[in-house]
Amino acid sequence: MMTVETRKKDVYRNEWKYIISLWEAESLKRRLSPFLERDPNTVDGKYMIRSLYFDDFWNSSYEEKLMGVADRKKWRIRIYNYSDSQIKLERKKKYGSYIHKDSASLTREEYDKIMNGDYSFLLHHKNTLCQEFFYECTVNLQRPKVIVDYEREPMIKEEGDVRITFDSDVRAAISGFDIFDPELPTLSVLEQNTLVLEVKFTEFLPGVIRKLLPLDGQEFSAVSKYTLCYERAHHLTDALAGITKTNRRDMR
Repeated sequence: MMTVETRKKDVYRNEWKYIISLWEAESLKRRLSPFLERDPNTVDGKYMIRSLYFDDFWNSSYEEKLMGVADRKKWRIRIYNYSDSQIKLERKKKYGSYIHKDSASLTREEYDKIMNGDYSFLLHHKNTLCQEFFYECTVNLQRPKVIVDYEREPMIKEEGDVRITFDSDVRAAISGFDIFDPELPTLSVLEQNTLVLEVKFTEFLPGVIRKLLPLDGQEFSAVSKYTLCYERAHHLTDALAGITKTNRRDMR
């Protein structure tokens, strides 16, 4: 399968997603292990990802996903294992089943400025992605929407730039946007005993791996962790607001 390019010649990667059971995941890991390597950046084969997703005044990223818009983008700030040793501002562009990700490193001080609504430093940042984020925050009023947590178990292969990940315990934070707080309350968003399988590759997917996918009875999924977590967190907020209003009326 060939890659696609934008007018700026951004190379897009293939991205396939599945919702599979934990049992299917373990079976697939065993079948893939002779052909793939463990990511050397993991601890015991895994790491924890926390992403703070942003959306604009019109909730365009969320709405376009629901409408099935093929060409869309999402902004997020991502950390690993609750640590501020690596803070990444990322923009993920998606065109159908193809993706392209741009990223820029942030310092803890820069992150704190963004969360305090101070975007001025972004305009003169050495990374052009930060300059574009300035535009989104000041013109399109982009703001934090939801924190997404999950445990990732990645497997990689240099040929074809293949990366297969098993993302389990996907959950939405329901109280605040402090991404460095390990005690932040969260709610699960997937059905019990399931996880998200993602298959990414740039140049080609080796035939021996392709034969293992898709799994028996599985179809490509349009699952979006951001959409699932946004709905989980905001539906709960709306429900609590409704209860509060009812209680206030009853006290009159």
